[in-house]
Amino acid sequence: MDTGLLVLRLVVGLLIAGHGVQKVSFRLGGNGLAGGTEEFRHDGFRGGRLTALAAGAGQIGSGLFLAAGLLTPAAAMTAMGVMTVAGTVKWHHGLWVQNDGYEYPLVLVVVAAALALTGPGRWSADHVLGLTPWPLWVSLAAIAVGPAGGLLTRVVLRRPPASGRGTPYAQAAE
Repeated sequence: MDTGLLVLRLVVGLLIAGHGVQKVSFRLGGNGLAGGTEEFRHDGFRGGRLTALAAGAGQIGSGLFLAAGLLTPAAAMTAMGVMTVAGTVKWHHGLWVQNDGYEYPLVLVVVAAALALTGPGRWSADHVLGLTPWPLWVSLAAIAVGPAGGLLTRVVLRRPPASGRGTPYAQAAE
């Protein structure tokens, strides 16, 4: 079981961190911070550069902490939050990723929740530091707060629809 948790944490954690690196740099095929900022604007967020930095930092930090098995419930909570936001962006495309749907963010949310519940395993920083097992209430709180925080972030940072003909928002309303 510990080996399986290590592999799961490393793969999922590093993928989440890599996704964050793409948001804020030209590494791993990213378009730099300007590209990440434009992506968020295109997806209907306000906050520009700060939003892209916060999202990138959340993904990088939570991914690296998950990979290391360090403060696992908090790392899982943060990962669930940022991936819930990603899911809201893709929601209108449906479930499947081949249609740019929310399948991939949903899988990452579920894996992070599972890691919060199971714990990081014996080969983890949490175990070395004597932090495991985490109390069940901590894991359950992380599972509730992560996605709720992501949804709240989406509501708070949602850019008001533009008015006037010819805009995507106006066309969608017609």
